[in-house]
Amino acid sequence: MAIFSSHIPTRRFGLLDLAVIIFVFSLLYSLVRLSSGMAVPFSPETQLDLSSNPADLPYYAGRSLLRMFLAYGASLIFTLLYGSLAAKNRLAEKVLIPLLDILQSIPVLGFLSVTITMFIGMFPGSLLGVELASIFAIFTGQCWNMTFSFYHSLTTLPKDLKEAATMLRLNPWQRFIRLEVPFSMIGLVWNSMMSFGGGWFFLAASETITVLNSSIQLPGIGSFMAAAIANGDMTALVYAMVTMVLMIVAVDQLFWRPIVVWSQKFKMERTAAKEVPSSFVYDLLQRAIFITWLRKYLLTPLCSAVYSYGSRFVAFGGHTVRQAERFKLFSLLRSAFTYALALGAIYYVVREAYDGYQMLATLGTKELGNLFVFGFYTLGRIIVATLFGLIWTVPVGVWIGTNPRLTKLFQPLVQIAASFPANMLYPFIAVFYLQHEVNFEFGSIALMALGTQWYILFNVIAGATTIPNDLKEAAVLFKLSGRQRWQKLILPAIFPSLITGCITATGGAWNASIISELLTWKENQLVATGIGGYISQATATGDWPSIIGGIVVMCVFVILMNRLLWRRLFQLSETKYHLN
Repeated sequence: MAIFSSHIPTRRFGLLDLAVIIFVFSLLYSLVRLSSGMAVPFSPETQLDLSSNPADLPYYAGRSLLRMFLAYGASLIFTLLYGSLAAKNRLAEKVLIPLLDILQSIPVLGFLSVTITMFIGMFPGSLLGVELASIFAIFTGQCWNMTFSFYHSLTTLPKDLKEAATMLRLNPWQRFIRLEVPFSMIGLVWNSMMSFGGGWFFLAASETITVLNSSIQLPGIGSFMAAAIANGDMTALVYAMVTMVLMIVAVDQLFWRPIVVWSQKFKMERTAAKEVPSSFVYDLLQRAIFITWLRKYLLTPLCSAVYSYGSRFVAFGGHTVRQAERFKLFSLLRSAFTYALALGAIYYVVREAYDGYQMLATLGTKELGNLFVFGFYTLGRIIVATLFGLIWTVPVGVWIGTNPRLTKLFQPLVQIAASFPANMLYPFIAVFYLQHEVNFEFGSIALMALGTQWYILFNVIAGATTIPNDLKEAAVLFKLSGRQRWQKLILPAIFPSLITGCITATGGAWNASIISELLTWKENQLVATGIGGYISQATATGDWPSIIGGIVVMCVFVILMNRLLWRRLFQLSETKYHLN
């Protein structure tokens, strides 16, 4: 189960290769042009001149897409490092997983409030600091779901594969490359798609940064959309929505769909499926001699070098004395760096916690009590939104995931629906609510569900996709009825993925409450009683004690929910419902 294939077909150069070369160099040119606008001179006192002309939407879409992919790259690196450490070190797991719960529950606006000043200070006089703050905000909307998925996959590795890795004397790096990443690949790909789609949801917030009464706007489709909403310009909003749909379809067909097809090589099964996912882009890339040359002379040597050097520098048990001495210095340096990093992180956390405590003390016990009441209001909405999501996503996700033909047909549609930022629809919903005088205390549930139910659907599809074909054939041979198939095969098989989806969906719902409990259209404002609306109002006015108080209370609710419910179900999925 290797990541890099050594089989390289040879074909003649043709028009297909010319088209691929033109596309690749056009992509490189676009990257250079888009990235050049990220480091222009900038001062917080002088706002950027943003255009409202729909003709500028392609450039704005490119800037937004560049931020999304940079944030995704950072999220992927974070996922592999954080998930591996949490899954392999029991002591670290007791700290990192609760910390991940806390980080997931912190709203994007909370991260922006803390980091925007720091990033601007790192690059004074340049737009790069604001760009990094925006990318970091998108990163916080992507990485948690991916990390939970990767961590879950590592904790449910089949015992026989672990024993095989031990017998083959694979060191940690070889085990990571040859076993852990391939085994986690399908779930990681699907959750990457979901996380990437989730990043669109907070794109407007990350590109139109309003913190402490200061507004900073970056060129992008999110800021274009925010300006259209603020001006009540439905025409501009429709243009932005059409551009967003076209961009999502292009990313799905040119990027995600080929990766989904490629990831099927890592599926664990003893018999081949009759139908497998396909992608015309993947097929074209397989036939292009330019891509063959690129793999042969660039990617394969580069990946081989990384694999070789990684194996050389990773120390592991079972070495000879000579080998142990060779790695002794490296191990000492690695340990020293780890401890120094940990001490620095502890110092930073303690310092910030003390500052936060001083601000919380100014709120008073009555205000803190009100915050917990607001938290229960939001919790009720999250429970209703999650239950509604489970009712329809489980059967639909299994239906799509167990049929490759349906997966091919519906994946683009699901990807569009999941990636399309639900807050783009909020102005239309706001107009409907205002015209029909809908009670926003209940109406906000629909807004919350629009942005969170996709987490469950994607994880169910991923779980159903990984059901081995031989188990499906066994169910047919035993003539299991539809109800028995659900009880004996489908639900146990998707249970780990379902729990992961519920964890990330509820975590995302807490984050989405920031937007869904406060809705603005022109001069009208709809506010629902809840912790999310409270934080939004406090952020708009620059009330730091209230911001920190709201975030702390939200974190408390998320941690208690994960400890008392999701963690127990997660442990059940690890011990009873995983392939072994």
